[in-house]
Amino acid sequence: MNKKVVILGGGTGTSTLVRGLKQFPVDISVVVSVCDDGKSTGKLREEFDIPAVGDLRKVIASLSDTEPLFESLLEYRFNTNSDLNGHAVGNLLLAALCNITGNMSDGIKSLSKVLNLKGKVLPLTEDNVTLVGVMEDESLVEGEHNITKENKRIKDIYYKKDPVINKTVINDIKNADMIILSMGSLYTSIACNLICKDVINAIDKSKGKIVYVCNMFTQPGETDNFTVCDHINVLNKYLGKRKIQTVIVNNGKISKKFIDKYHREEEKDPVVIDADKLKNKNIKIIKDDFITTKFDSLKHDPIKLSLKIFEELIN
Repeated sequence: MNKKVVILGGGTGTSTLVRGLKQFPVDISVVVSVCDDGKSTGKLREEFDIPAVGDLRKVIASLSDTEPLFESLLEYRFNTNSDLNGHAVGNLLLAALCNITGNMSDGIKSLSKVLNLKGKVLPLTEDNVTLVGVMEDESLVEGEHNITKENKRIKDIYYKKDPVINKTVINDIKNADMIILSMGSLYTSIACNLICKDVINAIDKSKGKIVYVCNMFTQPGETDNFTVCDHINVLNKYLGKRKIQTVIVNNGKISKKFIDKYHREEEKDPVVIDADKLKNKNIKIIKDDFITTKFDSLKHDPIKLSLKIFEELIN
């Protein structure tokens, strides 16, 4: 019987991870926070009163086992002067299926069959949630898109109204052999899954290993000057009785070209591995060179990363 893995996250980081992990003999459930409210996703949320579809689309595309053309189709954005401008085809499909089936979860199940998904994609909630950020100066910022654009240090986050958590999410977490907090935006992709009591209670009842895959670079506003330990401290603040046991970090050398590029264009810097502090917290550190480059961008190598996760899962 395959081991059960639950991934909490969303966005590009989680999509990269599942692209590799689907190649291994594991049962994957990806829990996606649905608080994004920017661009195409924001327009659809406002018009149809549905959960955010953008990160769901990305994970679905990465988990699909069909012709590459279908993934390109889901990710295709219209470039036009009409109201379709900026909308991704996958976002429109999910919005339509949500209306047809009555909820997002059933809509995803229908699309999953067509795309032969190698795992489950689960919205954290069916509610149209609003994330609120408490900034370091105590100001409140509503909406995930606005929080990330504020470019201030985040002190805390919460939902404007407590959402009803997807029951399948709770069940899968309780039965997981491993719970992975994926790389991605620390507050607005990962921690926003952990600010719900039902999720934390399920993690506390689970016997699955809690593993965090740390980002390679900091993110303006969310993690300026953060070390690996700083990332973990934030996540552990939101976790309950059970804390992060293992962290996976990149120790591959990042070229000066990419360090300069990310600092200049996005105000991002490499995350420092403070190994001594991690050891003092009794956190297991898994290091490797996970760097892969494509189209002048730097990402985790999905297969190398997933192999390390699989080895930790079966040991």
